[in-house]
Formats: sequence, C-alpha cells, structure tokens
Amino acid sequence: MGSNALKLSPFSFSKALVFPKSASSKLLPPPQFSFSFSPKINSAAGLRLSLPSSKRNFVAMAGPGAVRKSEEEWRAVLSPEQFRILRQKGTEYPGTGEYDKFFEEGVYNCAGCGTPLYKSTTKFNSGCGWPAFYEGLPGAINSTPDPDGMRTEITCAACGGHLGHVFKNEGFPTPTNERHCVNSISLKFVPANS
Repeated sequence: MGSNALKLSPFSFSKALVFPKSASSKLLPPPQFSFSFSPKINSAAGLRLSLPSSKRNFVAMAGPGAVRKSEEEWRAVLSPEQFRILRQKGTEYPGTGEYDKFFEEGVYNCAGCGTPLYKSTTKFNSGCGWPAFYEGLPGAINSTPDPDGMRTEITCAACGGHLGHVFKNEGFPTPTNERHCVNSISLKFVPANS
C-alpha cells in the first residue's frame, strides 16, 4: 500500500502529513503546492519575509513549532526568570510585571522567539495584576486545558513558550468576552513607530 505526503507549513519543511492511498485517491489528483520565498529567522526579531513593498502590509506569523531549541540553548538566550516562566511554566507575582499598566501603541512579541502575539489595541485594564488582552493575533497562540480542567494555558505557537492562561465569560466589556492573562516577562513590546 503506497502513501502520499503533504507538506503542512512553508515555515517548517520538515513536517509532513502522510496519508494512505485509497481507491478514492485514484479519482482525485494529489494536491499541488509551491512556495517561492525564503523566510529568514532572526531570534531577536522573529520571522521576516522579503516581499515587494506593495505586499508588506501584514504581520508575518511563524509556523507552529517553528522555533525549536534544547534546554541548554534556551538557558543561553533567556534570563533565569524568563526561562522559569517561558520554559518551566512559572508565573510572575501579580502587579510586578513591566506591562501590567503599560498602554502604548505597538505589538507585543514573544520574549523567547520574537513572534508577534498581540496588538496593543486588544490590551485592556482588567485589574488582575497581569497584562490582559481580549485576543491574540491569528495563529500566534495555542490554548491547552490544564490537566486539572480548571484553567486553559496559552503558549506561543512558534516556540511553545508559556504565556499565561485564558479565561472566558468573566463579563469584561470586550468583543470576545475573553481575558488572556499574560506574564509580562513572556512578552517584548515593539512600539508602533519602530
């Protein structure tokens, strides 16, 4: 029995979906994909794409799991506190983070890999002691229920770094009725004018 392979992400060419050939696959031609760009990854700035100036009006997202490092490599690029929170799923004390009461215009990137996560326009003052956002950038954040089922963890989709937790239906006057409660140390703010 043969199989077909389909590459899932233009950012991570090592991942492929393999599915068995069946009688129905003889009726349909295999999917055709082609990508004609070369992404450049800079650990400080995230993913950069070179496109004509008319096509540059967007925020590029890294593919799921695109940033992979060993524990030693993470320890070399993160401060001890960043490592504790991003890689070991720790939590900052409430009210101590640099972005809790910070409301400048720009984008919040992952402090581990530089992937854009949140627009400042989605940040709001929840009074919880941590930065709060009502939604992340599309595809930038993964949500996983904690094993005890009490909370839902949010992580960077590119590097798996722990961001915090998402809470729903708390009654905040936001478009999504969600609160992404994020550790400041998991974020790196980039001003809009930079």
